[in-house]
Amino acid sequence: MATQTENTKQVTPMKWQDFRDTGLVVVINQILHIFGWAIVFEVEVGSDVIKSVYPARVKFRGFSVDSTERAYKKISQYMVDNATVLNDEAQE
Repeated sequence: MATQTENTKQVTPMKWQDFRDTGLVVVINQILHIFGWAIVFEVEVGSDVIKSVYPARVKFRGFSVDSTERAYKKISQYMVDNATVLNDEAQE
């Protein structure tokens, strides 16, 4: 069984904004929409400040082409910026 110290090395808490900035929210929500669920990010009007994040049941399915394209570009950039670290972690 792993000790707390070993587990701490395996998990790095992140902010919701960090996750949102990767573009992964749209991709994860695309999967969740199949089941009628979504992760909702409430942001302050006119800003990028996240007020709340929660899971929700939703009736809508999918995202606009523009939203999806923006998310895919963010994900591509995230991969470029983090490829070495991700590969190093996977090889450990």
